Amino acid sequence: MSHAPRVPYFKLAPKAFQALYDLSNVIKKGSLSPRLVDLVFLRVSQINGCGYCIDMHWADLIRQGEDPRHINTLAGWRESPFFDERERAALRWAEIINATPNSDASDEEFALLKARFNDTEIAELGFAIATINAWNLLNVGFRNPIPEKG
Repeated sequence: MSHAPRVPYFKLAPKAFQALYDLSNVIKKGSLSPRLVDLVFLRVSQINGCGYCIDMHWADLIRQGEDPRHINTLAGWRESPFFDERERAALRWAEIINATPNSDASDEEFALLKARFNDTEIAELGFAIATINAWNLLNVGFRNPIPEKG
């Protein structure tokens, strides 16, 4: 498989790119912690196989002072001791929503989320999941290359 970039979407659709970029920044400054947002962004990117976003959000977490060992266990968060119950609820919900339509965002699953987050936080978490999905689709589809240096 070729890894050659297909089109520079960010240059060809600059207004749409800027709007999505601005949305990402709004989410990071919302009611959810930057750590939680980046954990969700990283986990969804891992599932979607977006190397560009995996690299970016891993680096964001490192800049926030995260222990690399904690980040390295994110794919196995269910077995990892490094995530609190709130983070686990967000990661579970992100995985469920990311797998739509092949998953079940049941009332029981939503109740587990609602036990840890208020309605505003749940709405912002939904936007975080949707936003990183958009970035993943763009970067994977257009083969946006991972920078050689971070």
